[in-house]
Amino acid sequence: MQEELSSVLALMPDEHKVAVGGREFFDGHLHGREVVAVLARIGKVAAATTAAVLIERFKVDRIVFTGVAGGIAPGVNVGDVVVAESFLQHDLDASPIFPKYEVPLYGMSRFATDASLTQQLADAARRALPDAKLHRGLVISGDRFVATSAESRALQSALPDALAVEMEGAAIAQVCHDYGVPFAAVRTISDRADDAAHVDFLLFVRDVASGHSAAIVEAFLG
Repeated sequence: MQEELSSVLALMPDEHKVAVGGREFFDGHLHGREVVAVLARIGKVAAATTAAVLIERFKVDRIVFTGVAGGIAPGVNVGDVVVAESFLQHDLDASPIFPKYEVPLYGMSRFATDASLTQQLADAARRALPDAKLHRGLVISGDRFVATSAESRALQSALPDALAVEMEGAAIAQVCHDYGVPFAAVRTISDRADDAAHVDFLLFVRDVASGHSAAIVEAFLG
């Protein structure tokens, strides 16, 4: 979201805007580290394009993704932090040719994040947000905003180990897998992916999530 990007850009003293593929990339430094900051955009295709441009055009050697998600597992509540250990596309189904959720021609449905980078990101989240409850595990992605209790319960039943649901992470994970680029992701829980999600989400992004993203990124690079 734009609020999250703005909070990160405020930490960069020398960002230079570069327009590629209809996107604005901000090349600069944060705590003396060379970084490129950009909105992933919303949805799997948009996020995959952004990741590919980061790798192909800007030659990044790793990608860290921050943002928000809806909590679906019991005990994953608004304000908690989820560090992804793997991603799955919950709306991918090429059966009966391939098993449900499996990405065709990959032989797998779950794309793991980089273990070392994920540990660094989890440590940064703990330093930045010591009062927030931190979870680690599976995050699921799909091209729809989950905003009904019925759909949330259905996802929880189908994928009982899923902690949270969002719309981009699995696509970025797949692109990073293709290129061999280490990837890690952290999501702040903005809502419970239920009937009140659309209200909670907008308020949370404005009032809380933008600060969380910046704090985690600063702790990660500091």
